[in-house]
Amino acid sequence: MGLYERYLARRISRDDAALPEHIALVITERDLLERGAYETLIEFFDWAFEYAERVTVYVSVLDLAAVPALRRELESINAPRDVAVRGPDDRDPADAPIQIGIGLGGKHEFTSAVRTLAESVDEGTLEPDAIDDDHVEDHLVFSSEPDLVIKTGAERLSDFMIWQSVYSELYFTDVNWRDFRKRDFLRAVREYCNRSRRFGR
Repeated sequence: MGLYERYLARRISRDDAALPEHIALVITERDLLERGAYETLIEFFDWAFEYAERVTVYVSVLDLAAVPALRRELESINAPRDVAVRGPDDRDPADAPIQIGIGLGGKHEFTSAVRTLAESVDEGTLEPDAIDDDHVEDHLVFSSEPDLVIKTGAERLSDFMIWQSVYSELYFTDVNWRDFRKRDFLRAVREYCNRSRRFGR
């Protein structure tokens, strides 16, 4: 770790603010085509687990034909914790310390959850008035709400976890994924610690 990274880590450790327990990262399929992209991702997991207990990665894709190849690569990645990878057609919940979504947009995920609840109402196993936030979350692929969402390269979220991230702290960096380093990650964590979370209030 370089001098500046040690400085940032020390500032974070001296802060009394709560650390993010769940960190999410938003990247693109193009990011993963860059040389060293998967090595950077493995390093990101190591950095994140110094502070968090769960990490979610959302990979936005323009061409759904790329999903199978990306899935094979990400399922075989040498990650420090168990990994659950989900694609656009998956509906089974992801339950692992590392969760990765490939092309699974928030609108699609939310629509799928609502459709499942509607089917339960139609079958008579669920009363419409009984539906609450917990019912929706029980049918999401990624049910855990991230505390901190990091987006590299641009200030847009690419339809990422629209339900789960409503109270998340969003951190945008101009640094592209190919240039993302530990100092950039530590800046995001430090910024999170300096914010006062309002949870919609």
